[in-house]
Amino acid sequence: MTTLADGPDLSIHIGADDLPFVEIGGGNKLKVLCVKPQEGLWIVENVFQAGFQAPIHRHTGPVYAYTTAGAWKYAEYDYVNRAGSFLYEPAGSVHTLTCLEADTRVWFQMYGANLNLAADGTTIESVTDGPGTLRAYYALCEAQGFGRPNVLVA
Repeated sequence: MTTLADGPDLSIHIGADDLPFVEIGGGNKLKVLCVKPQEGLWIVENVFQAGFQAPIHRHTGPVYAYTTAGAWKYAEYDYVNRAGSFLYEPAGSVHTLTCLEADTRVWFQMYGANLNLAADGTTIESVTDGPGTLRAYYALCEAQGFGRPNVLVA
């Protein structure tokens, strides 16, 4: 684990291959880059396969997304996020991420939690946040033979 304990003027570099992508099912992958629990910040990169669909969810904080490959959309909207697309989601937004193309890569910077909702769109079925995602990432890394990666945690 990399921390910011050495001071605010310390630059921390994480190379493209320094952290592994872990398989989360169906060829979909996750890499956790940074978790700052005090700020509610978590930054991840995903690789999604065509047909992947996340549960309908509501964000408790803002989300910033940048797509580097492929295409995805929210089932509730017409626009498509393609390579080079940037998306801002305000706190309280509700949507269902749907992947349209194989090997779609998206970088997400999130604050707060995702409240995963039942089909009625209001009942909370589960909560996903930075610390929980980091714990799952560590467990998947170890189970998939990567050991414990050096995620930036502050």
